[in-house]
Amino acid sequence: MFVDNERTRVTEWHFAPGAATGWHRHEYDYVVVSLLDGDLTLVTEDGREDTAKLKVGVPYFREMGVEHDVIITNDFEYAFIEIEMK
Repeated sequence: MFVDNERTRVTEWHFAPGAATGWHRHEYDYVVVSLLDGDLTLVTEDGREDTAKLKVGVPYFREMGVEHDVIITNDFEYAFIEIEMK
């Protein structure tokens, strides 16, 4: 973890090929910045699967309350930085 204070948490995550984050709910608004080009499969609580094609350095924002599992669908280790606004 790079930063964890009363306003912000910044974490770098690394996942092996085929790994999953595990089911989780985001308690804060957050931004993800990909460290590599890669594909992720997002599984929602109703079982729907969507593919996210991420590009290195291109951020995306989501509001708190998102619930999902994220599966790494690349054949290489994948990494991103997550910035949470408390």
